[in-house]
Amino acid sequence: MKIKLITTFILALGIQTVNAQVTTKPFVHPGMMQNRAQLETMKKAVLSGQQPWKAAFDRLKSTTPANYITQPVTHLSQGAYGAGDRGGRELLKAAQIAYDAALLWYITGDKGYANESMNILNAWSAQLWDLDGNNAKLLVGLSGHYLLNAAEILKYSNSGWHEADINQFKNFMLTVYYPLIKDFFPEANGNWDGSMINTMLGIGIFCDDHAIFNRAVERYQRGIGNGGITKYIYPGGQIQESTRDWGHVQLGLGEFAKAAQTAWTQGVDLYSIADNRLAQGFEYASKYMLGEDVPVYGVISPRERGKSRDIYENIYNHYHFRQHLEMPYTLGMVKHTRPESSEVLLVSLAEPLNEPASVTKMPEPGTKAVRAGAFDAVADAGDNAIKVAPGSAIQPALDRCPKGGHVVLLKGIHTIKAPLRIPSDITLSGEGKQTILFLSPEAKDAPAIVNASPTMQNVTLTDFLIEGALKTTENNDPNGDRRTRASQLAATRAGIVFYGQSDSLMKNINLTRVTVQNCTQNGVAIAGATGVTIAECNFSDNGSSVPPGNGQLHNLHLTHIRNAQIKNCRLDTSPWGCGLDITNGTNIVITGNEAARNKIDGIRCNDVRNVIISQNLTEGNDSSGISVNTLFNGSTGQLTGNLSQNNGGKGVTAIANIKLLNNKQVNNGIR
Repeated sequence: MKIKLITTFILALGIQTVNAQVTTKPFVHPGMMQNRAQLETMKKAVLSGQQPWKAAFDRLKSTTPANYITQPVTHLSQGAYGAGDRGGRELLKAAQIAYDAALLWYITGDKGYANESMNILNAWSAQLWDLDGNNAKLLVGLSGHYLLNAAEILKYSNSGWHEADINQFKNFMLTVYYPLIKDFFPEANGNWDGSMINTMLGIGIFCDDHAIFNRAVERYQRGIGNGGITKYIYPGGQIQESTRDWGHVQLGLGEFAKAAQTAWTQGVDLYSIADNRLAQGFEYASKYMLGEDVPVYGVISPRERGKSRDIYENIYNHYHFRQHLEMPYTLGMVKHTRPESSEVLLVSLAEPLNEPASVTKMPEPGTKAVRAGAFDAVADAGDNAIKVAPGSAIQPALDRCPKGGHVVLLKGIHTIKAPLRIPSDITLSGEGKQTILFLSPEAKDAPAIVNASPTMQNVTLTDFLIEGALKTTENNDPNGDRRTRASQLAATRAGIVFYGQSDSLMKNINLTRVTVQNCTQNGVAIAGATGVTIAECNFSDNGSSVPPGNGQLHNLHLTHIRNAQIKNCRLDTSPWGCGLDITNGTNIVITGNEAARNKIDGIRCNDVRNVIISQNLTEGNDSSGISVNTLFNGSTGQLTGNLSQNNGGKGVTAIANIKLLNNKQVNNGIR
């Protein structure tokens, strides 16, 4: 099976579209982590005593118990983090041993290993009926990889596995394993979907079912919710769980890597998706694990830093030896894990390792990602600025600030019990991301910042963070607040809401290097203004299913706007809305932004006149990357030089009055 690249140049519209589809060619067998040629390379290297194959084989042999007797259960159950386990740990242990024994059988020809592996597969496929508990889907994802790779080796190596037992195992995979993971688990962190994608690919191969295999490929490229490669690894390499811990980061990376290798064995290239996104993630994680700093949105977690998982070998070998890509930090982790590696090392070193004559340098993390929001930059406030320390009242300082004056929020958490009312002719700034404006949980149904007058003008907000959640705690499960936000007691919480009463009544609003996150309503909403500039801001994780309902609340919402620029901003991961939503606007420039991983569109414009949308990255959105539509008055303008990739819907959708020039669309879907 080969990936089929269909490139369509619509010259009149100036769109380049590249979509990946798989054919229905017969599967290669054996064909999961290794094909037959790779298995033979491994076997010959071990039997001839070549290193490091021989050392890895010796370690595998010494740690694989002989004649292991597994104890399958009929009704398996396991809660979160292994609580209340009934058969889950035994399944994972037995699955690993089955795979290890199958590898030893292939290398040595010792039927004892083949029988050991077959006995485990036969026992579980005959006994297990169902899985229950919080970890049910994860257990299928993690164990299926080992069971299926063992089964693939046994079936195609003259092991003596009886046809009746093979059919029993196939029935087990199709009636117990596949139904449980068919729809994945988009609500969980992406390591879950990574494991299920990997197992689903294996089920498709072993059962010769192209529909199942293709479903997994689709999920890898364009998974909804938290699934899919561009949902788990951000541009530049940051991983979805970087703020959680590095055990889960490595778990997720390892599962996506195994899925990519399984697809590669069948001729489908998932490694190169989204500018080698998997390589970016591994280099980012490896750099941090080796003790260096990496750029991060949020607060990076130090938990389990330095506790290495054996996931790096295959990635380094693919990108460096096959693709000639420099991977210095991943190589550093390979050197760290190789002395103890066994099965992973044997499977990864599947081809002769000829050092390439030249390599391509990996882009530095952040070069393709928008560096936006409150970081360490501090606006120059001048000597006459009014400075407000955490715990002091902010509103009186705003009220007494002279026209053209400046109020500075010093570092720390500024808790407010009512929205700050911003007067005209003022600058409100902070001291970067360490200045946190926090709306107290007591303040229900309220934004953090509003306009004091419907004629507000000449206002600048810069260099601070607005936290919309009910707490300011970071370094935890990145999806914890997202899953429960709609049911919070203070459910309607917004960041910045500037509402005018008629077109162009508010004037000259400037937001620069502001972060607004975790609001249940819009992160930022501006209506009825002219002269709006929003630059280098990070509005992410805003919008929930609270009233007025799903799809109505966004990271950035603009309506009845004139003469506006939205540039170099990060507009990501709205759980229910768009990254940027504009309705009824004139003379709008949207350029250099990242709008990724949003529930609906990355950038959506309705009834906008003279809009220019250029040089934006829109990826991993569940619907379209960019959509420009008409509701009543129509839209006019142009889209130029945008990259829209791995979106669930089309990369770009636009009405006829929008000129499309040199936009690139890659691996988008049809939703």
